[in-house]
Amino acid sequence: MRADDGTVVGEASAPHPDGTECPPERWWEALTAAGRGLLDRADAVGVAAQQHGMVTVGEERDVVRPAMLWNDVKSAPQARELVNELGPQEWAARTGSVPTMSFTVTKLRWLAEREPENAARVRSVMLPHDWLTWRLAGGGPAGSGGDPAVTPATDRGDASGTGYFSPADGTWLYDYALRALGHRVELPYVAAPAEIVGRTSWGAAISAGTGDNMGAALGMSLAEGDVAVSIGTSGTAYAVAETMTADPSGLVSGFADATGRFLPLVATLNAARVLGVTARMLGVDPAGLSDLALKAEAGAGGLVLLPYLDGERTPNRPSANGVLRGLTTSNATPENLARAAVEGILCSLADAIDYLRLCGLAPSRVVLTGGAAKSEAVRSIAPAVFGLPVVVPEAAEYVALGAARQAAWALAGTAEPPSWPARPSATYAAGAALGVREQYGALRDDAAAWQES
Repeated sequence: MRADDGTVVGEASAPHPDGTECPPERWWEALTAAGRGLLDRADAVGVAAQQHGMVTVGEERDVVRPAMLWNDVKSAPQARELVNELGPQEWAARTGSVPTMSFTVTKLRWLAEREPENAARVRSVMLPHDWLTWRLAGGGPAGSGGDPAVTPATDRGDASGTGYFSPADGTWLYDYALRALGHRVELPYVAAPAEIVGRTSWGAAISAGTGDNMGAALGMSLAEGDVAVSIGTSGTAYAVAETMTADPSGLVSGFADATGRFLPLVATLNAARVLGVTARMLGVDPAGLSDLALKAEAGAGGLVLLPYLDGERTPNRPSANGVLRGLTTSNATPENLARAAVEGILCSLADAIDYLRLCGLAPSRVVLTGGAAKSEAVRSIAPAVFGLPVVVPEAAEYVALGAARQAAWALAGTAEPPSWPARPSATYAAGAALGVREQYGALRDDAAAWQES
């Protein structure tokens, strides 16, 4: 991107493995492949990456085991243990969040309990973006051509998703990491929002980097009154705030953002994948699912889908599964099933917006992004379910745009990030869909009583 006006002048991508664990080296290979002939043109580089992932590094700066990712639910029992040990009030007050199985701190406890030999080898812990930033700066094991002496760096935004960081103070809580893993570890240097933390091999400045949601907020220039709703592999609803959120219920994570402010966020495990699974069941592609859903009436003839196909993070139900209720001979149509899938995902995220309201936020509009935002059904149905106007900016890699904007900010050395023109967008509005959220809420609450019993 051009630093002065945010114009995209080149882009590339490369795949890395899907799943709940990943060897970090696969990320480096993908970044190297995508960046060939592109990154070396840059005067500054920033990395934004998935939050919460646990990258464990040993004495020789080698990776101890594959990274456990945000969507790995194995540490759900350890999350309960940790919350019970200190209590949700203290977790929220100290870290801004009550940790679920997504948070890095719970994965450290899992490692200590289930892989004690690996746990004993860990000398430092990084997040995915920390590790990639470190590699760009020349860090790594000496045997692989890296410099073990390079100091890893992070930012307060991504650090706030670990469960052992204070967003209010901007400092690590080493005792929380110690409690989880059983021994003290090194943690990355926490850089200021516009700080240069290193240089690439070709001399480009490297910014602190950040987490994916923080990157997207920066890339979209979220303003007061905006709630970003992203429907991708996961679902998120978040907003920029001036003060830290500390929700002891655990529904809202009190993260920091990439600018020195805060980013209260609600995350769900189930989002666009639910639409993909439903499309596969119906034998259609995503566009076909959208067409079917738009042919059905609001409420899908009484068919309701609880979309917790892979367990759920918010509400915290790791052992839950999906439920389809209300099926009759008269409503058993592809159109109604497609509509129920779209409404189920949107109702789940409407709940997320309500949780943000309970923390004092007052949204005036929704900014809708993510892969599922391309669906006309999602765009058209969302305002009726959310009860708010929905703005859909043009499709773009907003996480990457945020990383680039942060890099431009570090290069400029100014007090505020560069002001780039707003991207084209479309606005959708609709009256409230009567009864849709009510029937979804009834199923959600009934399922809680018997799925977690």
